[in-house]
Amino acid sequence: MANPATDDDKYLFLENDFRNSGVAQADWAAKKMVWVPSEREGFEPASIKEEKGDQVLVELSNGQKMTVNKDDIQKMNPPKFSKVEDMAALTFLNEASVLHNLRERYFSSLIYTYSGLFCVVVNPYKMLPIYSEKIIDMYKGKKRHEVPPHIYSITDNAYRNMMQDREDQSILCTGESGAGKTENTKKVIQYLAVVASSHKGKKDVNPDSVAAAVAKQQQAGSLAYGELEKQLLQANPILEAFGNAKTIKNDNSSRFGKFIKLNFDVTGYIVGANIDTYLLEKSRCIRQAHTERAFHIFYYMVAGAQDKMKEELLLEDFSSYRFLIEGHVEIPGQEDNEMFDETLEAMEIMGFNEEERLGMLKVVSTVLQLGNIKFEKERNNEQATMPDNTAAQKVCHLQGINVTDFTRAILTPRIKVGREVVQKAQTKQQADFAIEALAKAMYERLFRWILARVNKTLDKSKRQSSSFLGILDIAGFEIFEDNSFEQLCINYTNERLQQLFNHTMFILEQEEYKREGIEWNFIDFGLDLQPCIELIERPNNPPGILALLDEECWFPKATDVSFVDKLLNTHTGHVKFSKPKQHKDKLMFSVLHYAGKVDYNAANWLTKNMDPLNDNVTALLNNSSSIFIQDLWKDADRVVGLETITKMSESSVPSSTKSKKGMFRTVGQLYKESLGKLMTTLHNTQPNFVRCIIPNHEKRAGKMDSNLVLEQLRCNGVLEGIRICRQGFPNRIVFQEFRQRYEILAANAIPKGFMDGKQACSLMVKHLDLDPNLYRIGQSKMFFRTGVLAQLEEERDLKLTVVIIAFQAQARGFLGRMAFSKRQQQLTAMKVIQRNCACYLKLKNWQWWRLFTKVKPLLQVTRQEEEMGQKEEELKAAKEVAAKSEAELKDISQKHKQLMEERAQLESKLQAETDLYAEAEEMRVRLEAKKQELEEVLHEMESRLEEEEERSNSLQQDKKDMEQQLQLMEAHIAEQEDAQQKLQLEKVAVEGKVKKLEEDVLMMEDQNNKLQKERKLLEERLADMNSNLAEEEEKSKNLTKLKNKHESMISDLEVRFKKEEKGRQDMEKAKRKVEAELADLHEQHADLQAQLAELRALLAAKEEELQATQARLEEESNQRGAAVKRIRELEAMLSELQEDLEAERAARGKAEAARRDLGEELNALRTELEDSLDTTAAQQELRAKREQEVTMLKKAMEDEGRGHEAQIQDLRQKHNQAVEELTEQLEQAKRVRAGLEKAKQALEKESSDLSADLRSLASAKQDVEHKKKKVEGQLNDLHSRFNESERQRTELGERVSKLTMELDSMTGILNEVEGKNIKLSKDVSGLSSQLQDAQELLSEETRQKLNLSGRLRQMEDDRNSLMEQLEEETEGKRAVERHVSSLNMQLSDYKKKLDEMSGMVELLEESKKRLQRELEAANNEYEEKASAYDKLEKSRSRMQQELEDVLMDLDSQRQLVSNLDKKQKKFDQMLAEERAVSCKFAEERDRAEAEAREKETKVLALTRALEENQDALEEAEKTMKGLRAEMEDLISSKDDVGKSVHDLEKAKRGLEAIVEEMRTQMEELEDELQVAEDAKLRLEVNSQALKAQHERELQAHDEMGEEKRKQLLKQVRELESELEEEKKQRGQASAGKKKLEGELKDMEDQLEATSRGRDEAVKQLRKIQGQMKELQRDLEESRAAQKEVLASARESERRSKAMEADMLQLHEMLAAAERARKQVEMERDELSEELASNTSGKSLMSDEKRRLEAKISQLEEELEEEQANMESLNDRLRKSQQLVEQLGAELTAERSSSQSREGSRQQLERQNRELKAKLQEMEGQGRSKLKSSIAALEAKLREVEEQLEMESRERQATGKNLRQKEKKLKDLSIQMEDDRKQAQQYKDQAEKGNVRVKQLKHQLEEAEEEAQRMAAARRKLQRELDEATEANDALNREVASLRSKLRRGGSGGEAVFSNPSPRSCSGVGGSSIRSLGLGGSISRRSTIKENSVEMQEEEPPSPSPPACSSPLEPHMEVYTCSPDE
Repeated sequence: MANPATDDDKYLFLENDFRNSGVAQADWAAKKMVWVPSEREGFEPASIKEEKGDQVLVELSNGQKMTVNKDDIQKMNPPKFSKVEDMAALTFLNEASVLHNLRERYFSSLIYTYSGLFCVVVNPYKMLPIYSEKIIDMYKGKKRHEVPPHIYSITDNAYRNMMQDREDQSILCTGESGAGKTENTKKVIQYLAVVASSHKGKKDVNPDSVAAAVAKQQQAGSLAYGELEKQLLQANPILEAFGNAKTIKNDNSSRFGKFIKLNFDVTGYIVGANIDTYLLEKSRCIRQAHTERAFHIFYYMVAGAQDKMKEELLLEDFSSYRFLIEGHVEIPGQEDNEMFDETLEAMEIMGFNEEERLGMLKVVSTVLQLGNIKFEKERNNEQATMPDNTAAQKVCHLQGINVTDFTRAILTPRIKVGREVVQKAQTKQQADFAIEALAKAMYERLFRWILARVNKTLDKSKRQSSSFLGILDIAGFEIFEDNSFEQLCINYTNERLQQLFNHTMFILEQEEYKREGIEWNFIDFGLDLQPCIELIERPNNPPGILALLDEECWFPKATDVSFVDKLLNTHTGHVKFSKPKQHKDKLMFSVLHYAGKVDYNAANWLTKNMDPLNDNVTALLNNSSSIFIQDLWKDADRVVGLETITKMSESSVPSSTKSKKGMFRTVGQLYKESLGKLMTTLHNTQPNFVRCIIPNHEKRAGKMDSNLVLEQLRCNGVLEGIRICRQGFPNRIVFQEFRQRYEILAANAIPKGFMDGKQACSLMVKHLDLDPNLYRIGQSKMFFRTGVLAQLEEERDLKLTVVIIAFQAQARGFLGRMAFSKRQQQLTAMKVIQRNCACYLKLKNWQWWRLFTKVKPLLQVTRQEEEMGQKEEELKAAKEVAAKSEAELKDISQKHKQLMEERAQLESKLQAETDLYAEAEEMRVRLEAKKQELEEVLHEMESRLEEEEERSNSLQQDKKDMEQQLQLMEAHIAEQEDAQQKLQLEKVAVEGKVKKLEEDVLMMEDQNNKLQKERKLLEERLADMNSNLAEEEEKSKNLTKLKNKHESMISDLEVRFKKEEKGRQDMEKAKRKVEAELADLHEQHADLQAQLAELRALLAAKEEELQATQARLEEESNQRGAAVKRIRELEAMLSELQEDLEAERAARGKAEAARRDLGEELNALRTELEDSLDTTAAQQELRAKREQEVTMLKKAMEDEGRGHEAQIQDLRQKHNQAVEELTEQLEQAKRVRAGLEKAKQALEKESSDLSADLRSLASAKQDVEHKKKKVEGQLNDLHSRFNESERQRTELGERVSKLTMELDSMTGILNEVEGKNIKLSKDVSGLSSQLQDAQELLSEETRQKLNLSGRLRQMEDDRNSLMEQLEEETEGKRAVERHVSSLNMQLSDYKKKLDEMSGMVELLEESKKRLQRELEAANNEYEEKASAYDKLEKSRSRMQQELEDVLMDLDSQRQLVSNLDKKQKKFDQMLAEERAVSCKFAEERDRAEAEAREKETKVLALTRALEENQDALEEAEKTMKGLRAEMEDLISSKDDVGKSVHDLEKAKRGLEAIVEEMRTQMEELEDELQVAEDAKLRLEVNSQALKAQHERELQAHDEMGEEKRKQLLKQVRELESELEEEKKQRGQASAGKKKLEGELKDMEDQLEATSRGRDEAVKQLRKIQGQMKELQRDLEESRAAQKEVLASARESERRSKAMEADMLQLHEMLAAAERARKQVEMERDELSEELASNTSGKSLMSDEKRRLEAKISQLEEELEEEQANMESLNDRLRKSQQLVEQLGAELTAERSSSQSREGSRQQLERQNRELKAKLQEMEGQGRSKLKSSIAALEAKLREVEEQLEMESRERQATGKNLRQKEKKLKDLSIQMEDDRKQAQQYKDQAEKGNVRVKQLKHQLEEAEEEAQRMAAARRKLQRELDEATEANDALNREVASLRSKLRRGGSGGEAVFSNPSPRSCSGVGGSSIRSLGLGGSISRRSTIKENSVEMQEEEPPSPSPPACSSPLEPHMEVYTCSPDE
């Protein structure tokens, strides 16, 4: 390890003080530290206290004890391993240890950590000084274990391994977005740009960083890095501008993966680079999440483009672009205009010319302009239009294409269907999808072009590349809530990368064990991931997910659901595949990856895999006038176009569009191929792994979210690598260190003297009795499994403890003995002193002793002078010696200073010389390298110089002529050298390609097997096609037979035709008309067939949807499932029967028209046979149309399925959001609880300190305890009552919510059933109209039904069941006939009721407005109450602060006040909830009223239809009678006709039979009308009963609310009485305090009361927490109610849209009636014209008569067949009517039950309203009383404050206690601040509720406006109906006048029988009847309109009627009235 030198090293080097301290080691050993799971921190440290079987009692760091399972505990590493640089060295390799090590290093600003092969990087979110050039120099050439962990170390080791081993290297950076992948990639490139630069000149003066060096080089204009390195660094800004964006997690997130490949030559210099990208997030350019940005270049360009460029690019403001959803989202600390300039500068450095830069920016501007193109739907159909093409013009200008062609390509693209090219109109959704797909594809192609251009610039390999170093920057493993196709690709990539890591680790482990000579069973851990990889990528046997997805993309009719079904069928038994149980979505499946189980949603996977584009637009772009655009779209023929999609959806043979040369490849295939190439490259390299970790989502430095980090470690494979480490021997220690550290455990095992380390370690291990499976002894080190070293550390600690204890005992014994000997010596000395003192006391008074003491000093007086002289001499000598020594000392000190100075100078010189030597040595090395380079260049230059001199000498005379040729030759030579180098590079590339081709051969063999299987499938299909062809041939034979038969009939008819040809010249005009009508009828018939197929498909789809909805309903409410099912079936059958009756009516009309037209069809057979070829072509067109309609139906089904899935996803997201909010609130409550527990602990500690002082207060405490128990009892009673009322309220709310949900479900089911009934009625009408043509179309139908055979068989079963029901209904028809007369009477009553209902509607609208005003007043009142509540909250907080100051004296009173305040809060919250519930019920009432109005409008429409039908029937009967009388008069008046009278009578009898049949049909129609009126009457009665029951339930609900209000008032009165009692108690307490004022015991009593009060406060706080949880639950319930209200609002909007559609349908019906009226007028004109023509053709009637007789006989036969069919239909109708009556009874029973439930719901609504009023009154009373009580408390508190001040002056001795109390008061103030914050939160929630109320109010206003618009439309329809009736009356009058004219002109009318025009008229009328009956088919209405127009064009104006009339004319008039029917 290098020695730290500067302050920057603290971010790299570890301080080893604590890690090696004995204190930490002893603490760890003594406490038995372990890790226990924690929700907040991931894992917490704890010490084991006791073990009980599988349970362990542990103590946390905060003193809390808990019991955990032994399996949940993870062992803790010794302090020796704290902040270890390589986590693989940890003795306990577990998740907790890894997380703790990373967290400790991160908090120490050490962001790099090794984990085996991994280098884990944690994003610091701040700038660290560890990337300077000094740090780069520190890591140059150093091994991994010599320097701290760093990205530079990884890079340098990779670079050195590449240079030494000549093996390619790779660095793999993965991680989440925002974890720092891109930044670390930049650091790698910068490091290599410095270390491996080919232009290493002199250093700049102290460059701070690589970026600073680049800036200086740019300023100076020099290239110290060299041109290539500079371009390599400048390529990054370009890619970031076009590929990075701002996300929620990261301001500069790379939205693509990249693999940067740096090429190096033999000497280690960079000679080129190449960049590959993966998975660009191209969808970001069209849509972004909130607060996110699109790609940077959009914002750079719009903000930074100047005037000229802005005009060229047609740029606008940010707000003008739809694709920039959030507008201009700015990034802090970044200016977009400056970044734009930097990007352009980088492009210039990279060699982009001006044209290329402008072309790139034009494409970016085009993408923005594409978002501004808007499409709208046409009014009458689904076709899209472009009302404003401004944006399209800008797009075409920028792309260089034609606007008209572009618009046509988008709206009506050309599609090849078979051999023809047709134009298909696009819907609005298809056009929007095409535009978005074009924008994404355009941006993706631009990004690929930029990448290719950058690679072209960086590929400057003039020297041959010998090796490369690759840097992979790609997203890590992703597990989201909704995982799609992109997540599967990313996770598949990470599976492959993790397999590479496991394989690499396996190889390194194998090499290590082989090198050390260890026996080990090798495990290839890369095989662990192989099942999951094969599940995804396997091509066959069985095919994987990607292969199945590609297969589904080619098959016709394939959907996402079929893809998932095939997955489930193929991989059900796979260990890594499953179907999620919690998801009921059909598109969900799960894959078990190494990082966890991932649920994938397969919605739109087929579209994403094919990535379709509009090939018409791509062809235009390919032919653009811009060369740049042409280059972008040069491979436009490879895209998936509309033609391919059409073929997929229509063709039954997928092979026709597969495996063609040049065909496109799916996204999955391309990605799999690119990933395979990447993995091949990585397998051929030596990988280095970097894992980036994001510590938190808040982008805060120094904060780590443990759960987030653990999840990333799991996804990044770090924990997977640790799992692999556990399988082997991860802990390794060299022999010397092992012996040095653990020899104490085997002290006697090793003999004295020298011994080899391996032998010594083996002896130590044998002495320790270790299991041989736990260790291995290598050649140079010991290998241990996980946990062994920790066990040895524990044993070592125990041994050291024993040794230290023994050493301490010896030391203490020695010290004790020393102290003992010292005490003994002191004792003997004391005895000697005592003995001497005793002797002195004895001798001091003895005279001789005194004499001795006085004489003894005098004995030496004579010798004193001599001694003095000697002493003086000695003193002089000493002074001389001292002077000499001082002088010598001065000299020596001066010399010493000089020597020290010289030494320092020499040392400084030596240091300078060493520095200079080092620099000189480096300079020498560099100069030698440069010298070698220059010598090489010099040799080359010398050789060239010699060649040039020779050439100049030889060609000196021709120098001027040959200079140009010389230059050309030099250029050619340079090109040849480049070509030679490229050939050498291509040789290396070809060798790599050969390897890849060998692998591709294996892949092709697999594909060949797959193609053989497909070939078998195609052969089977070919056999099916052959069988179909045989059937077709048989059908063609039948057709030839029919043709021969018709030809024979034609020959017979031609004989007749020749005879009658002269007499029919005047009839040719009528004949042409009839032929035109026949063609129209054929077209109508074809349309009906198409609609039949469409309706069958729709019926099947709707039946599937019905089954799905039934399943959901059964899950939601099992109790009501059977009843709902019965109601649905009854109503469906009733509506089906009604529609069947109408269809029968239309069918009979059609049958009559067909009978009349048969005569003309015989004459038209020849023309039909001549046009048979045309009809076959028309049939092909019809077949194509039907197939298109089937595809449209399929798309509609898929859209509906996606809509349901989106709704389910929205509900799931809402549920997840609600769960997250609850978890956040729960965490907040836990934090509050933790704070309270801390306060509790502090209070308990202080109470223990004061317990000694409070023992004498027992007598005074008893009274207070007694009072407190009373108050607590009262409070408990109040709480119990309140809880009971809360429980009742929640039960009522749940019942109301259930009822509303059931009501909504019932309404939805009814709507669905009505829609299905309409479709079924259309289906039945189509079936009945095709009964006559079924035999002729059978052969044609079978061929059309091959692809839908299964569904058609099911439809046939349903049709048979319906026919049986019709037979049963015909039996009950007779009973219905009796009610006809009663219904006629009721029709007049309905008219009266209609007027009454209109008045009721107006009254309801007025009441609605009045309720709206009341709601606004209530909202205003609520806002006033909220403001008053805020004021009360502020005053309460102020009072609470004052109460806190005197909490010692009035604690009990403060508790009572706070309790009342909390109750007040609860009442306020209840009031808010009740208001929300009342608003919800008001909205439900409005919704019910809207539904009633809708039903009333439906009733009005039905009554009008019934009245019109009845009038038409009466008029028809009258006309029949008149016609019969007129016919008899005519026959009797024409006696002179003679022989023809008999014929006329015969014709009359036939016509009478026809008239009688028509009469029976009219009677049947009347019966059907009666049935419909009866059903309408039942509906009205049921609606009135429901309304009455709803009113009764509302009244009962109001009564219950009143009772509840009385109960609450009673509770409030009780609370007031309790408050008065508490006031009295407070007065008594204050009086007692005044009496005890002067004594010390008062203060002690107060302290005791405060301690107990605090305990009670803790209890109250716990209660408050429980109440808070209840309030949170109530809040969630209110949110759920709000969601239900929103759902109901959406339902009302949907219904209003349905009503608008009905209005449009009525308009169309009116238009059809108008057209029918005009048609009748035209028929009248034709009649007059025919009368004029018939007068001149009497002579030809004899032949015509015979022909008509033959026709009449034929018609009679057909009539008999029809009568037989009608009898069978009548039988079925009776049976169905009986079934309807039975189901009607069950329906009435079910309705009665639903009415009872509705009554209970109304009763609950009334109760809620009453409770609301009561709560408002209680709120006012409670607040007034609270204000008075608070004022009294304030006065008393002031008095108490004065008393406290006096006591504080008098008692200074209690200052210490008071200071402690002040500390407690601060804690309590913090608690009160938390309460205040909670109150503020409640206030914010109330404000949110106000906002929601306003939103609902706005929605209500919109609903009212819609209702007003509907009323106006209804009045308009009424006026139009009146006008239609008036027009009908006018027509009737005209018919009557015409009839009178015919009576007056009575001569020669019998010849009218020959006129076929009445049948033509009736045919037209029949068509109009059919159009009115079907009522909604656009094709039928268009057909009728075309018929009427053609007739108007062909017919001349009618002449005046003649004087004669025809006997057939009345019959014609009957049919002219049919349109009015």
